[in-house]
Amino acid sequence: MGGIGKTTLAQLAYNDEKVQAHFHTRIWVCVSDPFDEIKIAKAIIEGLKKETPASNELHTLKSIIHESVKGKKFLLVLDDVWNQDYLKWEQLKLPLQNGAAGSRILVTTRKEEVARMVGAFTDMVNLEVLSEDNCWALFYHIALSDREKNESNGLESIGKQIVKKCKGLPLAAKALGGLMRCKKTRKEWEDVLNSKIWEVDEVEEQVFQPLLLSYYDLAPAIQRCLLYCVIFPKDYNIVKDECIELWMSQNYLNSIGNKEKEAVGEMYFDNLVMRSFFQEFEKDNLGNITGCKMHDVVHDFLQFLTKNECLVLEAEGGNNKRIMEFDGYKKVRHLTLMFAPNGPLIPSSLCNCKNLRTLATFDSKITSFGRELISQVKCLRMLNLSHNSLEEVPNEVGELTHLRYLDLSYNHDLMKLSNTMCNLINLQTLRLIYCGALEILPEGMRKLINLQHLHVWGCRSLKLPKGIARLTSLRMLDVVYIHGDDDVDNNKEALFELSDLRNIDQLRGSFCIWFGTDLKDVRQAEKAHLVNKNCLVSLKLSFFSGTWQPKPIQEETMNALQPPPNLESLFIEGYCGTTLRPHWMTSLNKLRSLTLRYCMLVEFVPPLGRLESLEVLVIYKWLSVKKVGVEFLGIDGTIETQASSSPLILFPNLKTLEFDSLYTWEEWEGMTGWSEEGDSQKTIKIMPCLSSILIYDCGVLRTLPNFLRNTPLKKLVIDENYYPTLAQGCRKGGGEWPKISHIPNIKVGKEFVQKDGVYQIDDDEMPSVASTSSSGIKKFLKNCLGLGLALPGQA
Repeated sequence: MGGIGKTTLAQLAYNDEKVQAHFHTRIWVCVSDPFDEIKIAKAIIEGLKKETPASNELHTLKSIIHESVKGKKFLLVLDDVWNQDYLKWEQLKLPLQNGAAGSRILVTTRKEEVARMVGAFTDMVNLEVLSEDNCWALFYHIALSDREKNESNGLESIGKQIVKKCKGLPLAAKALGGLMRCKKTRKEWEDVLNSKIWEVDEVEEQVFQPLLLSYYDLAPAIQRCLLYCVIFPKDYNIVKDECIELWMSQNYLNSIGNKEKEAVGEMYFDNLVMRSFFQEFEKDNLGNITGCKMHDVVHDFLQFLTKNECLVLEAEGGNNKRIMEFDGYKKVRHLTLMFAPNGPLIPSSLCNCKNLRTLATFDSKITSFGRELISQVKCLRMLNLSHNSLEEVPNEVGELTHLRYLDLSYNHDLMKLSNTMCNLINLQTLRLIYCGALEILPEGMRKLINLQHLHVWGCRSLKLPKGIARLTSLRMLDVVYIHGDDDVDNNKEALFELSDLRNIDQLRGSFCIWFGTDLKDVRQAEKAHLVNKNCLVSLKLSFFSGTWQPKPIQEETMNALQPPPNLESLFIEGYCGTTLRPHWMTSLNKLRSLTLRYCMLVEFVPPLGRLESLEVLVIYKWLSVKKVGVEFLGIDGTIETQASSSPLILFPNLKTLEFDSLYTWEEWEGMTGWSEEGDSQKTIKIMPCLSSILIYDCGVLRTLPNFLRNTPLKKLVIDENYYPTLAQGCRKGGGEWPKISHIPNIKVGKEFVQKDGVYQIDDDEMPSVASTSSSGIKKFLKNCLGLGLALPGQA
């Protein structure tokens, strides 16, 4: 049954510490339906850390797999297999047989026929539903564990009756737990218990009962947003910002109070996360959710609810029978087309769908579209033709006057956009991500007065027109590319310059300035007025302009590009100044993440210890640093020089500190006069929240600073195999051991010097799972993986 925990149990095995140690390599492939041998083969090659070939010839891919697994003991997980065609399976299995003895393939499926087809006659594990106690434990953890004891006691008796209606399905317990987490009063809990929705008897609806309950508890506006997500294929990576922009295109988001539409969309998205409609989250380094997937059962549930309005069609070649059947669906508003073949998009069967609002293609190879299509879909609000093979956009596209969302991303051969696109006065979102051949946008872009989101990431040759600066509604511009004069034609005055940013103060979210050349006039950076763009959350400054030579102009540019005070994430790379101390850096009091990459000529790490909100700091590929001194902490001198001042907390919120590829770094200086028992602890506290230090490829580093012994470190990783000086000092009895002996998890190279006795999988890595019997998991691991592991009684 969908949602019973097959994938979760497979993940437990896949992530188990002893399983990881047992195999040379592990590969996870989400198969789903249809069973695409080419796609699966490429995923296996990618999992083997090999470069994915451009070839779509199965014979070539099989040869690569055959050679790549030779002599390796591997674990391959094929998750969610539906197809039971033995010939297709045999094609995939043959090259894998070149692996070392002891290799294992683990398959999860809803169909016993698939298990038999792959030859697992004696190694099938049929998962049972959860016991009532375990189902209650899972529900309680989500719905009640955070409440005061007296509050939860009053609700437990009702909760246990609600849990009985889950019938042991983990997905149901999780969804209901998410629903009840928001319910505060006994009456609210009784209302759920007494709901008549539970009385539906049809088999299909029995699977959906808990989801129906959670669905009907959503506000109508959020219900609409959830239902729209059915346009995505199963197992699709839903990007949070993309999803919100799609909801806006359908006019599903209305401002609430002083909240803007994007903020309302984030609130709706977070609500759906909390109710467990989304899962498998992708997160940034601050833990913010940036993307997710939907469980197959949830997707089926949404299709069930929208069967008269939303349709997913799979093409099998040209105007095939399945597309022609579309004639009868006159009420369909949202159409997803899958696997459209190479060639023009000419779906003559759309003639009965004059009211189509959404047309999206996935896994398709469309080369063109024209009047025949556009004349039939004049009411479109959203058109997604991304990841196709388009070379041009026809003039007729300007006739789609209702269009609010246009996605042409990943059409790598698209070189030009039609000028008639500037007639799309209702367009809110234009996505051109990784249209690498695109060099310029139409001059008439200034007419797109409702354009709010312009995505051009990966279009490094792109030159924006000057008219972009006149789009007062623009709220998302992900990147601006700065080109040299040599790359600009005689029409330079018509092109967007860095100083034109001064007119776009409503920018929000993430923004990047990519310098393909150095500015000749630093006043361009000053006039950009970045400091006024208070809605920006993340800023990236990328300098890639030739050889690694000292460039004072970049120091001046950096000083002039003062970010807004509310910035939470800053990323700087490719910087060629010899010092990195812009006057504004230490004043970013809301900065939570700072990444500094490829600052090859900078000799001293900037003083960052006074950044009161900083949680994550990454320093990568600094090739001129020999010493990290106390100035890094944001102070000068010794403890004694600070004695007369107020107590200091340096790096007060830093949780993760990473140094990577500082090849000349020799010394990390401690605090002179630092004493574990002395008054220095009352004078200065250093990194009181530090959880992890990661040091990679810093081969000549000899020592660690003495103040680490007073940090609450939980994890220290020193990934260094070639220069063992620091590694030797960090082993028990070494010179560095007194500084780090309190850390429960220490890894030096491939060796765990010290590790907690309990192996714990991070909650963020996998969905919650209720306990399964120890014997059941042992049997599962032993039979499927060839390992007899001693596991605790609860998983």
